[in-house]
Amino acid sequence: MELELRHLRVLCAIADAGSVGRAAAELGYSQPAMSTQLRRIERYFGEAVFERGPAGVRLTAYGFEVVAQARDVLARADAIGRRPASGAAPSRRTLRVAATNSPMLAGMLSGVRTRLPDVSLAVNSVYASSRIVELLEGGGVDVAIAADYPGRELVHSDAVAHRGIVTEPNFVALPSRHPLAQRAQVALADLAEEAWFLTPDDGAGWPGVFHAACAAAGFSPSAVHEFLGDRLELQGMIADGHGVAVVQATTRPISEVVVKPLIGTPLWCRYVLAWRRDVVTEATADALLQSATAAYRELVGRSPHLRTWAARMWNVSET
Repeated sequence: MELELRHLRVLCAIADAGSVGRAAAELGYSQPAMSTQLRRIERYFGEAVFERGPAGVRLTAYGFEVVAQARDVLARADAIGRRPASGAAPSRRTLRVAATNSPMLAGMLSGVRTRLPDVSLAVNSVYASSRIVELLEGGGVDVAIAADYPGRELVHSDAVAHRGIVTEPNFVALPSRHPLAQRAQVALADLAEEAWFLTPDDGAGWPGVFHAACAAAGFSPSAVHEFLGDRLELQGMIADGHGVAVVQATTRPISEVVVKPLIGTPLWCRYVLAWRRDVVTEATADALLQSATAAYRELVGRSPHLRTWAARMWNVSET
């Protein structure tokens, strides 16, 4: 087959939905037709774009690159022939952005300067994703980076749209002198006696998903410190032996801290771009998403522990 724009839209829809069935419903296909289309696309590339699992699908390391390029191609295709009215001076507009605790924010802002030179972003840091949805629904913000979890996807009205930026594994941060610090991966059950630093309820499923994972591993955390503050301060307390923490996979550890994947990957988090349909056009949303995706790729490039995990994960899944 020849690769067409509709094939790229299929890949992006599946990546955003995290499920072939949900993507089929959004695009008006039957699930069997969508599955057949995906198989043909993957045969064309000669490599798996998605990893199948009981909870849906996730992008492979190769798939991250393919979908990022697909979004870029689609945005450029949508922009073909569009230009401001003759003689009209471009007007600069401001989009109000709410962002949860996400390391990709700074990179996204830089990308927007290039992709949307007529747009400036006014950022409001908001921890809880549930509060972010309220702000979007009430018109308090125009765009947001929020978080949700597999099986607990973000819920909002039709006034708001969202697309997945990335679904990443959660890792654990340990003191570098910890007995498990030299292991390639750490079992959650082996940390049953540790004190944990946990961020508060985000209204989207955390820390419920953490406690559920602990219960599945056969324990309940013996001590929990609720912490929402500076990341370096958190790492300093971990380095001093006051506890361990679930962290984002792109976390850059200080010298006295190590970041390790969890065996079986029991915890995942998805970052999503959400926006008000009446304020943000699809073309603008595409550019914002491209900026966020590019920012995440840069973070991965600076995270050797995440690259090593991804290489091992995808290689194992293909054998």
